[in-house]
Amino acid sequence: MSRLVFDNILGTIGNTPLVRLNRICNEIEATVYAKVETFNPGHSIKDRMAVRMIEDAEKAGLLKPGGTIIEGTSGNTGMGLAIAAIVKGYKCIFTTTDKQSQEKIDALRAFGAEVLVCPTDVEPEDPRSYYSVSARLEKETPNSWKANQYDNLSNSQAHYESTGPELWEQTGGKIDHLIVGVGTGGTITGTGRYLKEKNPAIKVWGIDTYGSVYKKYKEKGVFDKKEIYPYVTEGIGEDFLPQNVDFSVVDHFEKVTDRDAAIYTREIVSQEGIWVGNSAGAAIAGMLQLKTRFRKGETVVVIFHDHGTRYVGKMFNPEWMRKMGYETVPGPTARELIRNKEVADVVGVMATDTIEKAVSVMRDNDFSQIPVTQNDRIVGSLSEAHAYACIIKDSSIVGDPVQSIMQTAFPYVDIETPVTLLASMITPEHPAVLLRDFVADTTYIVTGYDVLKVI
Repeated sequence: MSRLVFDNILGTIGNTPLVRLNRICNEIEATVYAKVETFNPGHSIKDRMAVRMIEDAEKAGLLKPGGTIIEGTSGNTGMGLAIAAIVKGYKCIFTTTDKQSQEKIDALRAFGAEVLVCPTDVEPEDPRSYYSVSARLEKETPNSWKANQYDNLSNSQAHYESTGPELWEQTGGKIDHLIVGVGTGGTITGTGRYLKEKNPAIKVWGIDTYGSVYKKYKEKGVFDKKEIYPYVTEGIGEDFLPQNVDFSVVDHFEKVTDRDAAIYTREIVSQEGIWVGNSAGAAIAGMLQLKTRFRKGETVVVIFHDHGTRYVGKMFNPEWMRKMGYETVPGPTARELIRNKEVADVVGVMATDTIEKAVSVMRDNDFSQIPVTQNDRIVGSLSEAHAYACIIKDSSIVGDPVQSIMQTAFPYVDIETPVTLLASMITPEHPAVLLRDFVADTTYIVTGYDVLKVI
C-alpha cells in the first residue's frame, strides 16, 4: 500500500517537511531550517501529542468508549484532540482564555467541540481560570477524562518518539542547535531529550515571553511571581511550572517581546512565503537575538508550531497591529518619553490597601491614576476621579480595600511603540498605559498628558 494512503486522517500526522530559510535569517552564518508543522492535519505540532495522550489514556482505561475529553487549551491542542475525537467517537469540552484568537475558538467549534472562554489575567488557582474551570468540568461530567497537556508526560513522549527522530533523520544527524517556543514544554523536552541522547553537544534553545516564569526559573531556580503579568503572544510562556518542562534539557531561555513576536510572524510570510503563527514569529525573533551563538557550518532547526490562518484577525490584520502599537510608523517612539525624563517609575497600591491610602499615594505623588497589585501582579487600576466620586457617594468606604472600587488594569505597551500609535491607546476607558522596557526590566506609567509633551 502506498505510504500516502491512510485508513483515517490520524495516519497523516507527523513526517512534516524541513524547509531551509533563506532571507529572514541572512544575518546568521549557520544554515537554518524550519520544521514546518502546519502540514499536520490540524495544522499544528499539537496533533502529535494529542493523539498520543488519547491512545495512552485508552490503554490505561482512563478514556472509555463514548466518553468526553476535557482540556484547557490555547487552541492547537484542542484541535488535535477534536480531530481524534471525531475519528474515535468522543465528545469534547474545552476551556480557553480570552486572549486567544477568535479564529482558534471558531475552528474548535467547527469540529464539534464545546468551548468555554475564561479570563486570562487571573491566577491559575483562581476558580475562573481555564485550568480551574477544566478541572471542575472533569469532576462534574460523567465518563470524562482530562488530557492535562501540561503535566501529562505522554505529551513530551510523543515528541521523543516522533519529532526528535524525524529531525535526526532529516538532518542526517548533523543538527547543532534546536530552537523551540516553550508552552507546555512537551515539544522542547521530548525532541531535545532525543537529540541530546544522540549527540550531547546539541544546544537546545527555549524561546520564552516577557510575563512568563521560565527564563528566571532556569537561571536562578526561583519561581518569581513578579515575573508574571499579561502578555499577548500565544502558545508560549507560562505562569506556573508544567511537569512537561524538563529544565535540564534546555540550555538557555531567550525572552522575546510581544511586539517583536508579532512583527516577525508577518516577516516569515513576506520573506519566506511560509504562513505560520505567532509562536513561529517569537522563535525567529529569539533566534535573531541569539545570532552570535551560531557559527558558519552549523545547522540550526527552528520549530514552526502552527498555521497563520489562526491569526488573521491579529498579526495579519493591519488595524489590529496599529491598535496594539506594533506597526512601524515614522516619528519618535515611546522611548523618547524616558529619554526626556518626562515619565516617572510606576507607583501603585495593593488590592488590600485602603481606599484612603490609595488617595493619599496619588496626592503625594501628584498622580491622577495608579495601578493596583495583588500577589505582585497588576490586577487593576484606580483613577483619582473615580475614587473621589465613590467617596462623595459614600464617605464611609475610605477604610474599605481598594479592590472594592478598582477599575480595569492598564494595558502593557512596548517601549518601542511609535508615539503616534501610543496616543490612540490612551482613552477614557484606559486613561493610562504601562510602558514596559523589557530589556531593562523597568515599567513606567504614561498618561495622555505625557504623550502630548512629545507630539
